[in-house]
Amino acid sequence: QVQLVESGGGLVQAGGSLRLSCAASGRTFSSNTMGWFRQAPGKEREFVAAISWSGSSTYYADSVKGRFTISRDNAKNTVYLQMNSLKPEDTAVYYCAARTYSSSIRDPKYEYWGQGTQVTVSS
Repeated sequence: QVQLVESGGGLVQAGGSLRLSCAASGRTFSSNTMGWFRQAPGKEREFVAAISWSGSSTYYADSVKGRFTISRDNAKNTVYLQMNSLKPEDTAVYYCAARTYSSSIRDPKYEYWGQGTQVTVSS
């Protein structure tokens, strides 16, 4: 299995920035696509961003495109989500996800999930 632990969430004012980290352990060499999802109170979980194993391909939800950047450091077994120009509607619990098989970067299915980290953006 792959274990995922998120960190870096917190409180921030609108227009500010945060960087989330996701540390992977276990069968880390098998980790292929990594992604970020979020879930706000009373709403369904939604896709945020994804990155391929090599980091050469990325894919973003329209709501965050141009503001968020996903990256990974395979030597550190870590994926990041840099969040800039934050808005109150970005408030949610953010989850890291991983899959070990090769598929389209737009594939919404993931095998492993972290515990989540809270991001709160005040207006």
